[in-house]
Amino acid sequence: MHRLATLALALLALLLSGPVTGPGAVASPAIGPADGVRAVPVPAEAGAVDTSDPDRWVGNGTPQSCTSRAVVRAVAAGGVIGFRCGPDPVTIELRKTAKVVNTSRRVVLDGGGLVTLSGGGERRILYQNTCDPKQTWTTSHCNDQAKPRLVLQHLTLADGNATGERADGGGGGAVFVRGGRLKIVDVTFTGNRCDRTGPDLGGAAVRVLDQHRDQPAYVVDSTFTGGRCSNGSALSSIGVSWEVYNSTFTDNRAIGRGANPARSGTPGGGSGGAIYADGNDFHVLVAGTSITGNVAREGGGAIFFVSNDRTGTLTVRSSTLSDNPSLGFETDPGIFFLGRRQRLVDSVVE
Repeated sequence: MHRLATLALALLALLLSGPVTGPGAVASPAIGPADGVRAVPVPAEAGAVDTSDPDRWVGNGTPQSCTSRAVVRAVAAGGVIGFRCGPDPVTIELRKTAKVVNTSRRVVLDGGGLVTLSGGGERRILYQNTCDPKQTWTTSHCNDQAKPRLVLQHLTLADGNATGERADGGGGGAVFVRGGRLKIVDVTFTGNRCDRTGPDLGGAAVRVLDQHRDQPAYVVDSTFTGGRCSNGSALSSIGVSWEVYNSTFTDNRAIGRGANPARSGTPGGGSGGAIYADGNDFHVLVAGTSITGNVAREGGGAIFFVSNDRTGTLTVRSSTLSDNPSLGFETDPGIFFLGRRQRLVDSVVE
């Protein structure tokens, strides 16, 4: 985080006996009637992918055939991946993290609403990093690589744990993505973890660094619950735009201590109970979404948003943010905002 944002946070930490607005923050009143959460239209690009003709399958029709090894191999091979694990819900506990190879054009995992991929509380579930030579180095501009495109849909990702994973800043208990593109549709994230302390480290469920040409990462019709991490215990990113539609965030907690950069004598972290977004020129849209019952030990029980160069924007539309305590500092209930423009449209924020 740049020095100006650092000074703003330091001032807020000293002043807090209630909600405040820091330098450069614009806290807009709600626009129009705030009548609770209602579904909003989703752009075609953010919708689910057609997986009726998969490139490969995990499993041969029985639960026993749907193994960790089969998932890891399918993700490495890439393409559209379906599951044949029988007619009943199945949980596949991964013994190794499934890693995307950077020569893949796209990797689509469709669980058909029956599949849970679990990290067993021991490991990260999915990993994509276009700047990791171990996953094949394809370009000197790895931080702006167009592919792979990772799509996760109709799945549950549970009990992922990236604690101790420090490459590229760590985080991403269920999913870590750097480069390419990411889309999440109808996915439930539950009980995921990453390191308990540390500044700028986050994403118990999802951590994203870089998207091709600064296009947004999409989250649609998804649920995030029970995440625990230093910061951003559902979504965490640096320099990444998000569009979040018709989703639910509950009981996610940013449990670090000392904010970012860390106050003297503290390990740092504790911001963005549900969503942590930091960087320069990036934009976050939250629409048709409920963010309720999340907690930040420092700032932004629901959303922590800091645009260091004050070019970034936050829009909350047709959504409800309630009971998201910020135990340190906030600019609106459950929100800490530092950027060019914040808009709360047809939303309840309390």
